[in-house]
Amino acid sequence: MSAESCILTTKDFTILEVMRDRCLGREDPLALLLKRKLDSALVVFRDDVPANVATLSSRVNFSVNGGERDTRVISDGNMSAPVGLFLPISNPRGLALLGLIEGQEFCFTDPDRVERRVMLEQVLYQPEAVRREKEAMSGLSRPATRRPVLRLVHSAGGAVRQPAPVGPEGFDDPGPSAA
Repeated sequence: MSAESCILTTKDFTILEVMRDRCLGREDPLALLLKRKLDSALVVFRDDVPANVATLSSRVNFSVNGGERDTRVISDGNMSAPVGLFLPISNPRGLALLGLIEGQEFCFTDPDRVERRVMLEQVLYQPEAVRREKEAMSGLSRPATRRPVLRLVHSAGGAVRQPAPVGPEGFDDPGPSAA
């Protein structure tokens, strides 16, 4: 994987596309970051995303420009939770972290024209990985032994169609008023 690439779930990719479509043009500070993320993304289903990738609702450790390590939950909007718990993807740092693999960096220039290097140190919690673990523990994720839900019917078994009765004025259908 190149330094610029990222791994996004189909849901995360769709959210970023909507954000890009809602940008206010080239002057929007997130427009360039969104374009870079979407252009470099490897899109996977939520069951296929590696556990060391930052997805929405993941709790991550990261640092900016080699500074002090911070822990936040990547969110898709402004949350009404305690200050400092969430890092929305509407913030350049949150957007930079989304889709990174542990140890990967993403560089961008912030609105103040200062270059920032965001490094994903560790994914502490990823909802997709926890979901897979729960399914494995309960025995739900055994696709090789799973029985098909649908039953195929090859023919109607020689059923004969009966013609509709015809009255003196055409078909004998009383119409909706008969109901």
